[in-house]
Amino acid sequence: MIRADQLLRIPLAPVLLAQAIGVRRSARLLPEAAGPRQGTTGSGPDLRLLIAGDSSAAGVGVAAQAEALSGQLATCLSERFTVHWQVEATTGHRTRDALQRLADLETVRFDVVVTALGVNDVTRGTSARRFADQQNQLLDLLIERFKAKCVIVSGVPPMDLFPALPNPLSWVLGEQSRRLDAALADAVSRFPRAQHLQFQLPDDPEMAAQDGYHPSAEAYRLWAREIADRISM
Repeated sequence: MIRADQLLRIPLAPVLLAQAIGVRRSARLLPEAAGPRQGTTGSGPDLRLLIAGDSSAAGVGVAAQAEALSGQLATCLSERFTVHWQVEATTGHRTRDALQRLADLETVRFDVVVTALGVNDVTRGTSARRFADQQNQLLDLLIERFKAKCVIVSGVPPMDLFPALPNPLSWVLGEQSRRLDAALADAVSRFPRAQHLQFQLPDDPEMAAQDGYHPSAEAYRLWAREIADRISM
């Protein structure tokens, strides 16, 4: 079924394009979080953790990896495990980019993999069907080649809640992000070792970084805690 936002994209195209250009020009470009992208912390049974994805997995929005998803999640898990963690993430990556990057990695085993992808698929027009197909390929790779026992697939965030985006651009991207997230949930349901983690952060400006687009340190903390609560090895 074709939705209202899809039908209106053509008549709204000049407005959407102007808003997208305006957002890009005025956006405060934040760097990826500084600091090591791998390390070991905690005590207890060994847990090998991979965090893969886009700018949110790379920690854009905070100054250091300690405040980003990687550091916050490693800290949470260190209460129960000796965590050997690694980040493979790049700003702007779509699912197909992450798939290629991980395919090029040396084959090692990971107990838990956390993925964060989808926003760039939304903004660059990836269809829900193609997105689901690529996510299927990614999950196959993580489970078959890297032997992941548990894959936590972060949902596509509802982009209409991003403070940096004006209407009607935020509405169009919000509707598309929900379609891709539904396709993602369906794809994940086919893999017994994978879990879809739907975004349920508070609708609060404090959840956004200074650019109004990426997570804040508090958002990363809540996200990390939710993931940690789902991991039991």
